[in-house]
Amino acid sequence: MFSSSLDTEQRDEALACLAKDQFDVLVIGGGVTGVGAALDAASRGLKVALVEASDIASGTSSRSSKLIHGGLRYLEQYDFKLVREALHERELMVSSLAPHLVKPLAFFYPLHEKFRERTYVGAGLALYDALRGFKRALPGHKHISQKKIAEIAPSLRPDIVTGAIKYFDAQVDDARHTMMIARTAARHGAVIATGVKVESLVKDGKRVTGVKARDVETGKLITIKATATVMCAGIWSDQLHESFGIKPGYHVTMSKGVHIVLPKSAIKSTEGIILKTEKSVLFLIPWANQWLVGTTDTPYTEDRSRPLADRSDVEYIINEANKVLKPKLKINEVIGVYAGLRPLVSNNKDSETTKLSREHTVDRSAPGFVSIAGGKYTTYRVMGKDVIDLAGVELRRIVADSVTNKVPIVGADGYFALVQQVDRIAEESGLSPESVRHLLNRYGSLISEVLELIKHDSKLAKPVTKDLPYLKAEIYYAASHEGARSIDDVLSRRTRLAFEAPNSAMDLVDDVAAIIAPVLGWTAKQKKDSINAYFDIAEREIESLEEALASA
Repeated sequence: MFSSSLDTEQRDEALACLAKDQFDVLVIGGGVTGVGAALDAASRGLKVALVEASDIASGTSSRSSKLIHGGLRYLEQYDFKLVREALHERELMVSSLAPHLVKPLAFFYPLHEKFRERTYVGAGLALYDALRGFKRALPGHKHISQKKIAEIAPSLRPDIVTGAIKYFDAQVDDARHTMMIARTAARHGAVIATGVKVESLVKDGKRVTGVKARDVETGKLITIKATATVMCAGIWSDQLHESFGIKPGYHVTMSKGVHIVLPKSAIKSTEGIILKTEKSVLFLIPWANQWLVGTTDTPYTEDRSRPLADRSDVEYIINEANKVLKPKLKINEVIGVYAGLRPLVSNNKDSETTKLSREHTVDRSAPGFVSIAGGKYTTYRVMGKDVIDLAGVELRRIVADSVTNKVPIVGADGYFALVQQVDRIAEESGLSPESVRHLLNRYGSLISEVLELIKHDSKLAKPVTKDLPYLKAEIYYAASHEGARSIDDVLSRRTRLAFEAPNSAMDLVDDVAAIIAPVLGWTAKQKKDSINAYFDIAEREIESLEEALASA
């Protein structure tokens, strides 16, 4: 009945619907919490719309550690409820909701003492395993000897590492996962429009009855009518509350998390590594043919729109990692750096962000207006459920219970069967088995749509760049099916070329523009404007990286 495709025609139709229809629920914000809420509402049979000022996952939801995890360090804070909840969500995603996007990932927890620490950490990981319940998609923890760890993780210093404990969490491309949730919401009837900025609330007395929003591409002002308005604005929550003239029961404190990107050769280990630091934990995460190393957790009060890494961030990551690595990481090995902001709920502006809870808060600060903040990426589905439960009260009728624990993300259906057919698909498509696996782990059963593009234009089967697995068909598909409206959308979120490729992918901009311009119907000026806009973004990132590395 509904299509999951997000394209130019779909956006035009969405804008028309926003202007004329009455919605049960309007969601403000296209991060993972917002799209999760939209999917929750749509799958309950509610008439729902979602608007996002920029792009899906353009903020925090594209700049995480790329992990779906229970939060091992929260056990030390005795936050068992959060850990149990997150582990349950992890198991659901790996096994049924998004197996094409969320993959098991093993970590080594290095030990520095032979007996006492092994007992203590082993007990903690046993509890970690137990909290996930009886449905277990991932293996339990396993003790590794010093001799074995020297073989499988030779980069760990043998003079201080006496062994390790291996345990499992999961990995995800956060921006892709968020976008696929948005597509799933559209598949179930949600009206989704990016590039639509909410400017004010519409009220009937004290009750919020909708919003006035502006199409940032045309400048047109739209009045959107909704019985319940749900704000999922993350780090923008305080700013929007203030502009709307609403006083919430919480405020959001921002914490900056920075990751550096390294080549695969920089760290010799078959699995990821987690290190406990004085402030928090540090993850050394395999990412295709690279490593992501992070993160920091520092208070942030500067520009929300483009957080950048600085010298102290890079120094902290390198120094903490080098405490256990041999040979040590070198500054000149760093390929890229990205920074994201966590929205942490706080009632005290002087609180240190490392002590704030990652649990979320749902708030009804005005009749017809509900908001949510806090939480962690892994628990997005629970957050969506909770905020729609509260918003449902505004509808003054019986609202069906949430069913998102049973609603697979688009592409999940048939994925496991397709994995068994890689060689046949490769033979029929002319692609290599490696390319087919790459596509399956990004699109799942929607691989057929990408292959159809290649069937009609064999040039799209070629890689965008020789050192990374992305095909030109994926660039085309980003604009034709995934809602990408700019070069930045394609390079920063639909692919991760912005931090995976050298020079922030600036060398690929012209090729990407040539592929998506006809799909989006750009004029020569629009094409040039998108190229220049990406160059501005990339140059700021490169300048920040050069300054951080030169000083570190």
